Amino acid sequence: MRRRHLRVAAHGELVSLIVLLANLATAHLKPLSSLMGPLHGCAYLFVVIAVWRLDRIDTTARAIAVLPGIGGLLALRRIGRLGMRARPVPQDSGG
Repeated sequence: MRRRHLRVAAHGELVSLIVLLANLATAHLKPLSSLMGPLHGCAYLFVVIAVWRLDRIDTTARAIAVLPGIGGLLALRRIGRLGMRARPVPQDSGG
């Protein structure tokens, strides 16, 4: 699985949670809740399962992914940082 899919799901999870909370704080429209609730739940589960299935990531990134709403984006940020450190530093051959 590509990280692009995980990034889309993480953004979808955050946006759906914001819409749900805004709906709850304002009009509380039942059709909107009926649409966004399952969408948020599916995006959340997709993010958690996708992060847990990735290879060579630390336990902290997996634990962060469980946080609802922002956990997927924070896990992606941590995975990106780990990927940057895991690359070997190019050596100058000197000549």
